Amino acid sequence: MPDVPTPFLGAITEVCIVTPDHQKTMDGLLRLGIGPFQVFDFNSLTVPTRRFRGQEGDFELKVCFAKQSDLVFEIMQPVGGNSLMAEWLHERNNKEGVQHIAFDCKNIPMTERKREMQVRGFEPAMEGVWKGRKGTCTFCFFNTEASVGTVVESINFSGDWEDPEHEWYPEAPKEQSVEGER
Repeated sequence: MPDVPTPFLGAITEVCIVTPDHQKTMDGLLRLGIGPFQVFDFNSLTVPTRRFRGQEGDFELKVCFAKQSDLVFEIMQPVGGNSLMAEWLHERNNKEGVQHIAFDCKNIPMTERKREMQVRGFEPAMEGVWKGRKGTCTFCFFNTEASVGTVVESINFSGDWEDPEHEWYPEAPKEQSVEGER
């Protein structure tokens, strides 16, 4: 029996569905009572630092978030460039589904998260820095799919984070208290 390393992933913070049609997926989740959604564009302006498989990245994504208690439901639709999401859809004949799960890693710094994952045999597969109105969000997807059947992501929002410009779908919630919280 193999040794069990010390747990460090922490709490699940996000479940992501990758889809070829974010609108269809949002509508389906809304029917289940999940929503409304904040809708963002991830591109060279909003995510100026992008890496894919160890090289400079060019991925562009439509990204939608709906907060449900302490969990965020995310929808990602690849719209350009190379990404784990585009590969995942290609491998599954464009069939949407849960592609990754994000963990808080007990809020340790991202450099320590990466080091700990590397010690366990998992390298960064895709990563970036998303710019907020204030602050940044660093994200890293690790190459865990072959070992556990899905991708593990880690996300770290700066303490001064404020959401960048976005649209709401189908409309903004009555209380704007979710603004800036993820």
